Amino acid sequence: MPDPATTPGPQDRPVAGPAPGRSDTAARIRDGAPQSEKDASSAPDHDAVRPTRGSGRLIGGTGRVPSGTVGQSPIRPESEAKVNGAFDYASDLAFPDMLWGNTLRSPHPRALIRSIDTAAALALPGVAAVLTAADVPGKLHYGLIEADQPVLAPDQVNYQGEPVAIVAAETLDLARRAADLVTVDYEVLEPRCDADEAAAAGEYFRYQPVRIGDPDTAGAAVVVAREYEVGMQDQAPLGPESGVAVPVEGGLVLHVATQWLHSDLDQIAPCLGLEPERLHLSMAGIGGAFGAREDLSVQIHMAMLAMRTGRPVKMMYDRAESFLGHVHRHPARMRYEHGADADGRLVYVKARIVLDGGAYASTTEAVVGNAASLAVGPYNVEHVSVDAWGARTNNPPCGAMRGFGGVQTCFAYESQMDALADALGLDPREIRRRNALARGDKLITGQVVDAYDPDEAPAGQPFSPLRDLLDRFDGIPVPPVPAGRDIVELPGGTGNTTHGEGVRRGVGYGVGLKNICYSEGFDDYSTAHVRLELGGPEHGGEPVAYLHTAAAEVGQGHWNLQQQIARTELGVEHVVLLPNDTRAGSAGSSSASRQSYMTGGAVKAACEAVRELWRDRDLADGPIEATRVFRHRATKPMDPVTGQGESHVQLALCVHRATVDVDVELGLVKVVDLTCVQDVGKALNPVALEGQIHGGTAQGLGLAVMEEIVTDAGRVRNASFTDYLIPTILDMPPMRLRIVENADPDAPYGLRGAGEPPTLSSTPAIVAAIRDATGLPLARVPVRPEHLTVGRPS
Repeated sequence: MPDPATTPGPQDRPVAGPAPGRSDTAARIRDGAPQSEKDASSAPDHDAVRPTRGSGRLIGGTGRVPSGTVGQSPIRPESEAKVNGAFDYASDLAFPDMLWGNTLRSPHPRALIRSIDTAAALALPGVAAVLTAADVPGKLHYGLIEADQPVLAPDQVNYQGEPVAIVAAETLDLARRAADLVTVDYEVLEPRCDADEAAAAGEYFRYQPVRIGDPDTAGAAVVVAREYEVGMQDQAPLGPESGVAVPVEGGLVLHVATQWLHSDLDQIAPCLGLEPERLHLSMAGIGGAFGAREDLSVQIHMAMLAMRTGRPVKMMYDRAESFLGHVHRHPARMRYEHGADADGRLVYVKARIVLDGGAYASTTEAVVGNAASLAVGPYNVEHVSVDAWGARTNNPPCGAMRGFGGVQTCFAYESQMDALADALGLDPREIRRRNALARGDKLITGQVVDAYDPDEAPAGQPFSPLRDLLDRFDGIPVPPVPAGRDIVELPGGTGNTTHGEGVRRGVGYGVGLKNICYSEGFDDYSTAHVRLELGGPEHGGEPVAYLHTAAAEVGQGHWNLQQQIARTELGVEHVVLLPNDTRAGSAGSSSASRQSYMTGGAVKAACEAVRELWRDRDLADGPIEATRVFRHRATKPMDPVTGQGESHVQLALCVHRATVDVDVELGLVKVVDLTCVQDVGKALNPVALEGQIHGGTAQGLGLAVMEEIVTDAGRVRNASFTDYLIPTILDMPPMRLRIVENADPDAPYGLRGAGEPPTLSSTPAIVAAIRDATGLPLARVPVRPEHLTVGRPS
């Protein structure tokens, strides 16, 4: 059932960003009383709302169209604070009488724990507490989907960095020193690090097949079979994991940087042995997420220490600990076989996909579902055999990261389409056009493609979103090779390594198909509360709308969008955001490109309800308020044998064309241009939308040519930004965007989730361009210099 949303009371302090505080929250937890008299007399309206497109036309309100509505790009409400340093990120938080927490982590990927001696740490002056698994007050295990991860390892560690003990002390330095004094007697065991071997031995979190037709009897004129590998990528958020747990009368207040407050609450409360109503979670400022903050990190540990000491406890990872303390993108090994007829049309596809989930489940089950259902991409094929596993190993745990299972398979199926094009002598775009799904066609799961025809399809032909996007590149020429280039424009040019003699130009395409929102029957919903009242002198006595949701602002601009929706639907200029916390009903996770769709839909529905009430009410008689829960259309789980089922809410397409220069003698790559065409349904905030496409593309570029967590027998070897490389502004080329708006009538305002698809398509496009420049097959990402120089054709 949806969590009830409590009406924000007059004591709530409206803020643009997180505003930690103790007194109001403490009073609410202590007294257990409603926040206002109205709460005591009437329960919030929780009518569930289904998607409606809506025009955004001003229906009621002040009689004028306010600025900063849907379709415009107003300045973000938190932008000034972030620029001038006043914004409180989680790592900036401080409270009176605060202790610091630190975690002792296992140096071994797999070992038995014979004993733990905390005496020396406890004897250190200034140390307030040292806790182990024996001190966990409630359930020992937690997890996003499966509760299999121990709060603290009780008798065995299963990956390097697994938490074993936690310490609270007067300073961070002292807490770290105390953790070093905890003695753990380990019996080191041989780790299982090969995902293929683990899957073959039955050590996996999920196996998902997809079967249609019979690939073994389907004849093909051309067959291409290759193996592909994707390395382990890190989300690399600049803000480290951090938060503060504050004891209050009757419970705890947790200020956390997370992607899903209510999921955290559901996992934390049982482990602390507390009723959920005794915990209040408030969103702290988030310095990037990309999936890394879906799993718990500091939450339970700092709460345990705060409960034991009776004092606020702050925990903040350093960079090395951050690499060990959050999940990563699943590395993958994939074998694909594509068969096509002489005209290049697909006849069958076979795929074997093994994703390394690491030691604990996290979101591996859902990632496997995505990888299997999207394994062939947006292409028509009658015969399919896909087998996908999420293996359990002693490597670092892997979970959510932008693209969520679609990135790995996209690299493989797009590489296969290029290989078929090469074998048949076809243009890379043409082979994709010939196989593109159109309206009424089916994905390999049997789900019908419900693309909405914008009256641009040729007469008598169903509209194909992919063909439409591919054709738009006709009017966007590839950048020419300039004559007399400055050497700084060449790969490695700033090091004066070349004057162009070994540099070759290449062009490649990549297509990504990504599901939007949660899939496979998950009860995905979001809640929003809106209160409209007459403002005070600071608002000129005009109406003010107060918005209360639990949606995480992770940098995508969702706070801004909520205000835009309220201005559009209510016709008011003044919109105030209340702090995101668990006093609002769940908004779900800021992941899966879903918040604009889901919480945007909830805010829109709540505003519509307030607007209707406003028709017959005068704000001078008191505030008007409404709470609405928004749900998308129902989905179904994939069949465990055939993989069939209407498992996805919405699908989004993005196409990249990459132009690269490669120094084939030194193996250096410079991405010269990235051109992107993406269908976004409806651009609600054009500037923020472009930022999401740029950001997703940058992460795809990172995976293509530089980003990888290197492990050796389960141990991470490059846990720093010195050794784990991410693209900088000097690595990102100019981007040319073509935003296509084929509205989805089932989605609010017709929008289509846009943050993830560019991450899928940019990686294969860049690698295809490198292949074009070098003539090398390149079946692994990231592509490294040695891949371009060893065995290079003469």
